[in-house]
Amino acid sequence: MHANWALYCDNYLEGFHIPFVHEDLNSILDYGSYKTEVYEYCNLQIGYTDEATEVFNLPEDHIDYGKNVSAYYYWVFPNMMFNFYPWGLSINVVKPLDINRTKVSFISYVYDPSKLNEGAGSALEKVEREDEFVVENVQKGVRSSFYKAGRFSPTREQGVHHFHTLISKFLNI
Repeated sequence: MHANWALYCDNYLEGFHIPFVHEDLNSILDYGSYKTEVYEYCNLQIGYTDEATEVFNLPEDHIDYGKNVSAYYYWVFPNMMFNFYPWGLSINVVKPLDINRTKVSFISYVYDPSKLNEGAGSALEKVEREDEFVVENVQKGVRSSFYKAGRFSPTREQGVHHFHTLISKFLNI
């Protein structure tokens, strides 16, 4: 894609764009209860659902037992994403090619094919294309003379803030 690799990570880590960019995914996820947990070098976004859609069958001793979890999205610094769905796992590996070009490799491991076309992980290719479109347009906006950085949202950009904090730490900024 024609964008900086960090913009792809930003897009993955923030929740603002879901209702506006991913209409199908948003119809499955309960955006109001979408949750981000931050750890030292990774974070977890949990996609809950209110709908009668495919969710994890979690054991009683699991922290999310009794909740309708449609997806677990793990980001590992600096460039890997592990997306767990009831059908299996999708991995995104983000590789910078140069300052304005990025290659994202998508690898899927299907555990239960009967659940592949249900829930949050049912239209991955469409979501990936939507993200690519948005990220490439954000790249254009960032390069524009009209771009001005703003504050991070404390409710929707914990992951993005965490990413930028780690980048700054490792670049000694």
